[in-house]
Amino acid sequence: METGEDVKACCAALYEQDWVRLLLGESFHPGGLALTERLGVLLDLHPGMRVLDVAAGRGTSALYLAKRFGCEVVGTDLSAEMVREAAARAEAEGLSGLVEFRQGDAERLAFDAATFDVVLCECAFCTFPDKATAACEFTRVLRPGGRIGLSDLTRVDMLPPALETLMAWVACIADALPLAAYVSHLKTAGCDSVRAEPHDEALAEMVKDIRARLTTAQILVGLKKTELSGVNLPEPQEMARAAEQAVHEGKLGYALVVGERNGGVEAV
Repeated sequence: METGEDVKACCAALYEQDWVRLLLGESFHPGGLALTERLGVLLDLHPGMRVLDVAAGRGTSALYLAKRFGCEVVGTDLSAEMVREAAARAEAEGLSGLVEFRQGDAERLAFDAATFDVVLCECAFCTFPDKATAACEFTRVLRPGGRIGLSDLTRVDMLPPALETLMAWVACIADALPLAAYVSHLKTAGCDSVRAEPHDEALAEMVKDIRARLTTAQILVGLKKTELSGVNLPEPQEMARAAEQAVHEGKLGYALVVGERNGGVEAV
């Protein structure tokens, strides 16, 4: 039985692999940078704001938000390799003055209280074993009146066994929560009001795309045109098939969730 620390370590190690980028694309989440921008709009990002991107991965969203909104972004990720790659990208894109990356754990953020105007976390909150602690950490480092933004998978029913595996957990599926549970976590952690915006179509499109990429990968492996070291293709193929069916049945969805600390926010 895997512990919470096992799951976090597995997530960090898996996201470092090149074949994950092959299957998930550059942004690693449904909707790509279009939904990253939409989340930035909902969070009212603008120059002069200090933003924390939790589970920032290779830094794609952090770099985009800095360029699009002119805000200062600190990205944190459990993977030291991801942090190194993200920092190199910031340097190469001339954004080191606005964006920095640090290794860190979402459940133990290494920042002082009331440090950020915004905390965001894309398609990763549901992989944190101790979600309540992570949500409290988000509000702890948030200044009064600041906002938290999540984008994540939602579930409304029991999922099939193929979507309850460790790989499914890493893929943000196995421990996806009902939308009301994300809202509850943020409110319990100190957000006075929370709004949600569904984007199920983005998940449906991403799953469809992943299935197509898996089929292509299988063909290329069969033709010995590529090698996916350490990957047992039938497992992700079955998971993707089950995920597509769950999306079709309305059991899996995707949503943006925004909470404000010590301030009223109108419902979307």
